Amino acid sequence: MRTLVIDHPLVAHKLTRLRREETSSATFRLLAEELVTLLAYEATHGLRVQPVTIQTPVAETQGVEMADPRPIVVPILRAGLGMLNGMMKLMPTAEVGFLGMVRDETSLLATTYADRLPHDLHDRQVFVLDPMLATGGTLVAAIDLLLTRGARDVTAICLLAAPEGLAHMEEEFAGRDAVVTVVTAALDERLNEKGYIVPGLGDAGDRLYGVV
Repeated sequence: MRTLVIDHPLVAHKLTRLRREETSSATFRLLAEELVTLLAYEATHGLRVQPVTIQTPVAETQGVEMADPRPIVVPILRAGLGMLNGMMKLMPTAEVGFLGMVRDETSLLATTYADRLPHDLHDRQVFVLDPMLATGGTLVAAIDLLLTRGARDVTAICLLAAPEGLAHMEEEFAGRDAVVTVVTAALDERLNEKGYIVPGLGDAGDRLYGVV
């Protein structure tokens, strides 16, 4: 498994504003979208393309375009929805699947309650959107599902990650016949007794959409 922590002034600036307790939901959504676009630029470095011949106003030339089959973007509901627009700005022709997962606050285990994904993901590059890599349970369960459907190139984009979550990911996917990558804006200190990232930014879903 590969982990990429993006070291960039704009990433750090937007993440700092996200962390602030007084940041409103409206501002949080805008910042999250902008931050994801920056992370997605790095996360798509290995995006598969194919050569094409095009005609400019001056001459014929060679270029590239996104290869088929198109990549698929999978936000994990509900908080992952707040990252979708930022990702699709870079890849507007990518397909989108949805995966609803909920974490039990006592056991910290994730269960699936909604699945809108293709049954066959062979040869598809998959980008999973999940704001917080905390214990890693949700992301591990999501990627496991993708791998069982044939995916072999999965990149998870997270706003924040905790060392415990990354360790869990590495343990689960080490030696697997797949390329799993985590791209994040920061690696924080630790998890607290409730499984929240410290210093973190709180509950990403609540901060995006309010407490319901």
